Amino acid sequence: MTKALPTMDDLLASTDLKELKSGDVIEGVVTSVRKHEVWIDLGANGVGVVMRREIGHGQKLAEGDTVTTSVVDPEMDEGFALLSMKRAVKDKGWDELKRMFDDQEIIEVTAYDANRGGLLVELEGIRGFLPVSQLAAGHYPRVSGADKDEILQKLGALVGQPIRVRILDLSRKDNKLIFSEKEAIKQDMQESFAKLKVGDVVEGIVTGVIDFGAFINVDGIEGLIHISEISWERVENPRDYVKVGETVKAKIIAIDKDRLSLSLKQMSEDPWLKEAKAFKAGDMVEGKVTRITPFGAFVQLGPSVEALVHVSEMSDDEGVDPEKIFELNQKKSFKIIDVDTENRKIALSLKGAK
Repeated sequence: MTKALPTMDDLLASTDLKELKSGDVIEGVVTSVRKHEVWIDLGANGVGVVMRREIGHGQKLAEGDTVTTSVVDPEMDEGFALLSMKRAVKDKGWDELKRMFDDQEIIEVTAYDANRGGLLVELEGIRGFLPVSQLAAGHYPRVSGADKDEILQKLGALVGQPIRVRILDLSRKDNKLIFSEKEAIKQDMQESFAKLKVGDVVEGIVTGVIDFGAFINVDGIEGLIHISEISWERVENPRDYVKVGETVKAKIIAIDKDRLSLSLKQMSEDPWLKEAKAFKAGDMVEGKVTRITPFGAFVQLGPSVEALVHVSEMSDDEGVDPEKIFELNQKKSFKIIDVDTENRKIALSLKGAK
């Protein structure tokens, strides 16, 4: 009995040929590279073409190369498939990014540009964003007065530098990809915080000096030295005491969530307490007037000790005007009426000295 020859349907079934549809990712071999397009042999699926704009920046192709493409249109009027290499890279890229996001993987990225809001990053062929708010302490641009140009300058210095991040949010539908450096170091920071306690002395690098204090990077943890904790002296401008890039030692005075509150002045003895030991209530002293206010005058008794003469201790007359009694830098004799070491205050009397 003669065996029946296979039909065309049988042949097609045996090749397990699947009908192409838009969005499919398929491999093929380059058969022709022209100025405006590249032709691809898709085997049993026929022939496809990739327009030059869909190849990808800087990619060079030659006849015989095996490439991966994404189907844009499975069958044009001319009978061939319209393909995209860019889209194929993105399709594979989104799948890989989704895996990284689900696994909470820590990855290393390099920004290719910056704007005032953060860093522009490309990963797996997908462009994403690393916002300023998601930068760790060591990279956060600390500037005075939120100067946008200075922020951009500091962010620009991070372009081209490797940064460890986690994917914070992604949406293929919305073409959104957000990175976070904070999340990548979160576990390390928690472990570091667990080792620290109030009273510890730590070493860090000054990352920013602003009007109300200085920011310190302590092994990746952000610390703040408030202006009141910079020196035992009266500090008008923190920049006179610390500089960006300088290494300093400071004492931890509080641990607030993800930030350390630090003190520079508590690294040395309070000179006020040392000098104040020489004064007691009832003593007669001489001092220099340093400030005059409606409620009284401040008097310098020593290099670190300033005392107050309240308006009620200037004269027995009512409605006395401090500016008519005192002049700046004038020296006068006073009687000490109280020494409060706990609150670092000394009260003087002018009328009691007469």
